[in-house]
Amino acid sequence: MILSIYGYGEPVLRKVATDITPDYPNLKETIANMYETMYHAYGLGLAAPQVGLPIRLFILDTEPLADSDEVSKEEAEQLKTFKKAFINAKILKEEGDIWGFNEGCLSIPDVREDVFRHETITIEYYDEDFNKKTEVYSGLIARVIQHEYDHIEGILFTDHLSALKKKLIGKKLSNILEGKAKPDYKMKFAKVKGK
Repeated sequence: MILSIYGYGEPVLRKVATDITPDYPNLKETIANMYETMYHAYGLGLAAPQVGLPIRLFILDTEPLADSDEVSKEEAEQLKTFKKAFINAKILKEEGDIWGFNEGCLSIPDVREDVFRHETITIEYYDEDFNKKTEVYSGLIARVIQHEYDHIEGILFTDHLSALKKKLIGKKLSNILEGKAKPDYKMKFAKVKGK
């Protein structure tokens, strides 16, 4: 089922999400719905708060990044097959060079800006079957994880921008808040009643 994506200004996007247990109701169905919603909106990742659920869950499928001119052949191979759900994730370490990459967000349509993040992360999480994992990721996979992880911490990619950049995109953010943005997927806007 395709869910509505909550837009910039929705309070759930600013909450620190809570851990869940293996008996969380309809977890597999929730994950399947999130994948369907993400694919429908042509996203690479989606966090539960973006569909109105204040829980520590996000999903990724980085295959579309594999065709980027900016990635090596080796990284492209990793990106092609990286599809995963992260439950109760906790980033343990961020390290390596800090580098910029142009990011966007399904909750903030038509806004893209360069965001600077660490090259490598160590993350602890549970997979869909509630097996605990600790893994290290680098490059674009680490970046997409960091972006989605921010969502479960109540952080948006625009929070990483300078005051000047925030001022320059202020009108676009106001338009999203007021429901004037027109993405080609289902959205719930903060100041639009009855949607």
